[in-house]
Amino acid sequence: MKQRILSIFAAIVVTLVGVFAAPSAAFAFNDPSLLPEVETPIVDLADILPSLQEETLLNKIKDFEAETGWKMRVLTQYDRTPGRAVIDFWGLDEKSILMVADLRGGNLLAFSIGDDVYELLPRTFWIELQTRFGNMYYVRDNGENNAITGALDTVAGCLTQGGCQVVPGLPQEQWILTLITSVAGGIVCGLAAIPRKKGQLFAWQWALIFSPLWGILFIAFGIGPVVTRTSEWLPLFRNIIGFVLGVLVAYLSPMVNQMASSEPSET
Repeated sequence: MKQRILSIFAAIVVTLVGVFAAPSAAFAFNDPSLLPEVETPIVDLADILPSLQEETLLNKIKDFEAETGWKMRVLTQYDRTPGRAVIDFWGLDEKSILMVADLRGGNLLAFSIGDDVYELLPRTFWIELQTRFGNMYYVRDNGENNAITGALDTVAGCLTQGGCQVVPGLPQEQWILTLITSVAGGIVCGLAAIPRKKGQLFAWQWALIFSPLWGILFIAFGIGPVVTRTSEWLPLFRNIIGFVLGVLVAYLSPMVNQMASSEPSET
C-alpha cells in the first residue's frame, strides 16, 4: 500500500512538474579521454547494458537514423563523465537526441535535445518520459537497462508517427490518479446538485456554477490523460462510472441521512 501511494504521488508530480520544468542538462564537464577512439552510438561507461542487448540496441539506433535522419545517442555514467566532449564526438546537432543514464542521481535518465526535435516532441513530453522510465520504482522493477531501451523505443515510435504531445501508454499508477480525480469531480457535482428548495429535484443552477471545478477534475484530469495516452476503452469507461458513482453518493447522502434520522429508535 505504501508503495502504491508513493507511485501515485509520483504520477501527481509528473502532472504538475511537467508544465513548469525543463529537461535537466545532460552534461557540464569536458573529459574526452573517457570516450572510445571509434565512434559508436552507445558509450556504456557504467556497464548497464548486457552485451547482447547493447548490440541489438546499436543496430536499432543505426537503422532508425538511416531511415529517418534522427540521431539517437546513449551515454551511461557513474563516477566519471565525458561531459561536453560528447558534442564533438557524436557531432550532436538540431536533429540529435542524447540520453544520459546516470546512476548517481534520483532519476536515472536525462536528455539533451536538438531544436528540431522539440517541434515534434515538446518539453513536457521529455519531462514525462524522464519521470516515467527513470523513476526509482520503475528502475527497481524493470532494471536500468530496460528503462533505457523502453524510453528509446517510445521516442522512436513517436518520431516515426510524426510526433507525440504526451508519452503513449497509461501506467496503472497514473490511471489510478485519473480515477481518483474523476470520483472527486463526481462528488463535487453531486454536492452542488443537492436540492435546496422545496419541491426541487435537481439544483442544476448550482451544478452549473460549480461546473468549472468538477469539469476540471473530471474532464481535464480524469478523461484527458486517458484519451491522449491510450485508445483502450476500459480505463475511460471506469473513470466515467467512477464519476457517476461519485455524483450519486454525494447527491443521495443527505436523503439517506434524513431517512436514518427519521427512523424511530428502539426502547
